Amino acid sequence: MEIQRDTYLNKLIRSKNNGLIKIITGIRRCGKSYLLFNLFKKHLLEQGIPKEHIIALALDDIQNKEYRSPDKLYSYVKSQIKDENMYYLLLDEIQFVPEFEDVLNGFLHIDNADVYVTGSNSKFLSTDIVTEFRGRGYEIAVHPLSFAEYFSAYKGKVSEAWKDYYTYGGLPRVLSFSVDEEKMNYLEKLLQEVYIRDILEHNDIRNTSELEELVSLLASAVGSLTNPHKLEKTFLSVKQTKISAYTIKSYIDYFKDAFLVSAATRYDIKGKKYINTPQKYYFEDVGLRNAQLKFRQQEETHIIENIIFNELRIRGFNVDVGIVEVNAKQNERSIRKQLEVDFIANKGNSRYYVQSAFAMPSAEKRAQEERPLIKIQDSFKKIIVVGDDIKAKKDEKGILTIGITEFLLNENSLDI
Repeated sequence: MEIQRDTYLNKLIRSKNNGLIKIITGIRRCGKSYLLFNLFKKHLLEQGIPKEHIIALALDDIQNKEYRSPDKLYSYVKSQIKDENMYYLLLDEIQFVPEFEDVLNGFLHIDNADVYVTGSNSKFLSTDIVTEFRGRGYEIAVHPLSFAEYFSAYKGKVSEAWKDYYTYGGLPRVLSFSVDEEKMNYLEKLLQEVYIRDILEHNDIRNTSELEELVSLLASAVGSLTNPHKLEKTFLSVKQTKISAYTIKSYIDYFKDAFLVSAATRYDIKGKKYINTPQKYYFEDVGLRNAQLKFRQQEETHIIENIIFNELRIRGFNVDVGIVEVNAKQNERSIRKQLEVDFIANKGNSRYYVQSAFAMPSAEKRAQEERPLIKIQDSFKKIIVVGDDIKAKKDEKGILTIGITEFLLNENSLDI
């Protein structure tokens, strides 16, 4: 089964021979290795690149353990370069190499080497792109499968694919299982044996239960505003456990570094300023979110919101939570009230305001969802994504309402 990842493949193709190190980041098991060693390598061969000019090493493979030594890795690559033609160096999971920054900087001095690496830890890689490579690194962030990618390889109807996707997420291996129990077991074991264990070992954490409880709290509260101080109170009142806000913040940073969760910051649309706390947290893959909760909390409202957040990021947008301040009456007094826009999606000069509404069964519910959008005094497009399978329609206020599957399957859905 070959799943096309054209968005990422085209980025790699466009970046060929640009003199920069191409650094492919993303959560483990999201398809980075497949992208590099299958799809991109296939492209190189189709372009006539000789096999001996493609140097590929999976550094997380035990048979390549010796090349985790910086000196041995550098010497091996140099030994494979035998002429002045271009060589393509594909290195999977570069974070297994200590002091890999020095090795990669060394490769930059080889004129006929075009370097591509993958990594599964943003602390190792994203920071180093800025501090170590100083404009000589190009990051390509890979995500789990979008629903469009998932459906392209799914054997069944759209409605069946959608139910599977919001339950089991978009990690590519999920598509290889045909039985629900197999999918659940795969995700639960993967979460514990790969993601949680990586975080514990990498950050030398011994209190496993606290960290897992925090993952569960974030999973239960997807789409809700929170911060470490609120979570500290929750631990004390609900779990009868004392854990400091400082420790909670550290744990959340570890989750973010491992690409397990992402934060969305609030933005005051009228005041044009960020409000750094509280924030919303979303899971990189909803299947992992559901696995953490043993598939017991299948609230479609929160899951759809998480999927929309991920889809916007897959499409290359920076995504914030919007705040609109309005005047309101309370007990015959004038007060300032904050209305929330679920997402502000920004890319270059483009901006979209997106509301996630699982259902709008009444005029009152529609008015509630529309009100924050109507109060925004600019001309950027305003969209409501609903859980119903409806055809996209724009109303007299200029607000587009679109069903979730059409929104996800149509790459131009924001511009209907």
